[in-house]
Parts: sequence; C-alpha cells; structure tokens
Amino acid sequence: MRARVFSLSIRLLLIILGSSGVLLAQTKPEDEEIRVDTDLIEVPFVVSDRTGKPILNLKKENFLVYEDDKLQKLADFSATSAPFEVALLLDTSGSTLAELPLIQRAAQNFISSLRQGDRVSIIAYRAQREAGKANALTEVIIPLTSDRTALTGALSRVQTSFGTPYYDSIVQVAEKVFKDPPSDQFRGRRALVALTDGVDSTSITDFDEAKELLEKTGAAAYFIKVDTRDYFEENLLGDCNLTKRFSQSQMRRYYKRFVNAKVEKTSNFCELGDFERLAISKNLYELADGEMDQLAKSSGGRVFPIADLSEARLAFKKVADEIGTKYSLGYYSANEKRDGTYRKIRVEVKGMPSGTQIRAREGYTAPAN
Repeated sequence: MRARVFSLSIRLLLIILGSSGVLLAQTKPEDEEIRVDTDLIEVPFVVSDRTGKPILNLKKENFLVYEDDKLQKLADFSATSAPFEVALLLDTSGSTLAELPLIQRAAQNFISSLRQGDRVSIIAYRAQREAGKANALTEVIIPLTSDRTALTGALSRVQTSFGTPYYDSIVQVAEKVFKDPPSDQFRGRRALVALTDGVDSTSITDFDEAKELLEKTGAAAYFIKVDTRDYFEENLLGDCNLTKRFSQSQMRRYYKRFVNAKVEKTSNFCELGDFERLAISKNLYELADGEMDQLAKSSGGRVFPIADLSEARLAFKKVADEIGTKYSLGYYSANEKRDGTYRKIRVEVKGMPSGTQIRAREGYTAPAN
C-alpha cells in the first residue's frame, strides 16, 4: 500500500513539474529576443503637410524606419500627446547682460506654454572670481522637474557672466541633465532648447566633443539664435584698451581653423587692426551659425533666428508648439556590430498625401567595443 502511494506521489509530482515547464515555456519562448534599453535607438520627428502644417493623430502603423537603407522593426512609438523632457539653456553673457529680465520673462512664458506633464531643467552661466580674475561657468540651476513653482524660483536665480562657455554647457546637458536613461514615458522625447548666439569664448570643451555627447542622448536640438554680431562689432573697433576683446580661446580657434596658424602669431589683441578684428568676428559668427544648423539638422530640431531679445518670446512659443507636435519611435538595430560607425536613419510615412514632409534625427554613431 505504501509503495502504491509513493508511486502515485512521484507520478503526481512529475505531472506538476511537467505542467510548470509548459507554463514556463509559454511565458518565455525560446525565440524571444532579449534586448536592453541602452540599445534602443530613439528617433524624435515631426510630420507636416506640404504647407508646413503639423499632421497629428498618426499611428505606429503609419511609419517605417530605415537604418543605412535597411528596414528596421519598430519597438517603441509615442504619439504627439506624450510628455517631453526639455533642457532649457539660457546664454546670459555678452550683449544680454543688461537684458536679463527680458530673458527671464521669455523663459517663463516658454515654461508656462508647455504641457502639464512636460519636465524642464534650466542651465545658465555665471561669473566666478578667482585670484582677482572673473571666470565664466555653466551651471545647472535646477534638474528636470514638472514643478512650475520651482522652475519660476530657479529662473529668479539665473545670473550673468562675462564669457560664454557654450560648448561646456552642452556637455552639462548631456552629462548632468540627461545623464540617466529616460523613463518609458520620455523615451525618444528629449530636447535641448537654447537661447544663444552660439559664439563660444571660454569653454574647455570643443564643439566636436560637445556634439558627440549630445547626439548620444538622442535629444532634438532647438536654437533661438540671437543676432549679437552688430552689437559686438560696434564695440570691437578703435582703442584696444577701451573695446571688447576676443578671448584667447576664440583667437586660437580662428587661427587654427581659418588661417592654419598657431595662436602665437598674434596673441596680443592690440596688435590686431580693425580690418582683421572684423574678419575674425565674421568667421566666428559664421562658424557658430554652421554649428547650430548642424546640431539642429542632425537631431531633427530647428533654428529660429531672432534679431534681438525682444523677439525671444515669440520664438519660444514656436518651439513649444513644435515640441507639442513631435512624434518619436524607437528600434533595435538589426546591425549588431559595435564598430563605432555612423549610421543613417530615414523615417517614412505610409498612407499620406504627396508632399507630406518628415523632419527627423538623421543618424547616430554606433557604440564601439
């Protein structure tokens, strides 16, 4: 009798274990593809008709994404109603010194125009004196938050500086504001919004490094480009002891890039004639314009030029409106090589009339072993 009970118990146990195995197989098939979030390629984009009007309410099924002309499988999709995370960079140097209140009001209007679920971080510049010398530093005034009261308080703490650590501030956005992977609701929905003329004067970082780090975050880059060239050049000419000066960093960048010469050629600003000062200024501003265009185009963002800060409020509204019409998708690349190569991204829309336009992130650099 005991033997029969023991035998039945063993058979019952085997049946239970076998059933458990079936359940496990059902919940985790052998062909299930296991991926990690860090491999997800995030692509923010805007869809508009032939007149430039945004097209809303499209579905995941409307889109195809290609990497190096090879169709990829969509793994993630967010509609235009999903929230965004925004790094708001305020250039508070140079010609903006007397117009800080105007910048603060424009930034406040921008924050107020975002949606309830959007999160914002504020980055700005400040002066620090060491050994009697003023240095310009970039500072994250407040990390990402949806608390509008806290953001208003942060804006009141924004200061000014006598230099422009513009490249360094982009690095701060990448390494501090967007240092952690986004939560599910913000995947593919991050943006840098910068009010600046883009002319760097004091950064330790160079543009290529800043660009590489920002691209890794997948953030779309928007620039409200302030035209400060006339103001700067009006104060650049004449007695060198009374005028504005180029920083050593700017002179080094000019001679290395445009003259192919060492900065030692003329490290003394007073040795520069008015004509050469204007030539340096022209090239530095054109370089800044090109860098902003490059960052915006490659990330799926835009540049909004303004003549002066009085136009900043309207430009900020345009940026907020576009963020509110942005889709995003994600995919795991079929190319699993970790070779550090640049890969082109192309997004297509199905079932839409001729003339439909897409502005999207153009590509990314694959990780390298």
